[in-house]
Amino acid sequence: MRLLSISSGKVAPLFGNHHPDYKSVASAIVKTPVSDLQTPTPIEITKLGVRGDEQADLSVHGGLEKAIYVYPAEHYAFWNTLLTRETKQAVELQYGAFGENFTIEGLLETEVFVGDVLRIGELEFSVVKLREPCFKFNARMKYKGAAKAMLQSGFSGWYLRVLKAGTLAAGEKITVIPGAREVSIAQQNHQLLRNRKQQDLWE
Repeated sequence: MRLLSISSGKVAPLFGNHHPDYKSVASAIVKTPVSDLQTPTPIEITKLGVRGDEQADLSVHGGLEKAIYVYPAEHYAFWNTLLTRETKQAVELQYGAFGENFTIEGLLETEVFVGDVLRIGELEFSVVKLREPCFKFNARMKYKGAAKAMLQSGFSGWYLRVLKAGTLAAGEKITVIPGAREVSIAQQNHQLLRNRKQQDLWE
């Protein structure tokens, strides 16, 4: 298990016809790597996340409880295939494409539980909850079914609280320190999917 990439982004207009009430909305979902395996630049990680990273809506992203968004690199092949088929264009997503701060390998939603601690390099993080996709994700992917596909696949990624801040670079190994292990990220995803099906909420 290791950290492949650290990404950050700034708030900017996000365009898309994927919600009846919005033609353009502010978002910082567009993120690009600032440290990767080719250039493992040390990046400062504060209690609020990656130094210089921004979030447009602090009610759903960012803050102490959602300081870092993590996404497994293993899911990229699924999305490249799906989006290439649905958009009729060749898609080859780059790390950070899902708005994640940390792109990792070797650890999936079925193996991560709320309350687990991830030690990455000298830093420590606590697993908080899954990512709940919305219309901004659809707009970012240029596919109106992207949020639904994220929930149906279970490839949601998850948020971290920063327990020990400091400096971090891509390439660091990840160690999992188990918590109570009562609810996994995959189980949270399953419950959210069931709730949205019942309420028919696929905005």
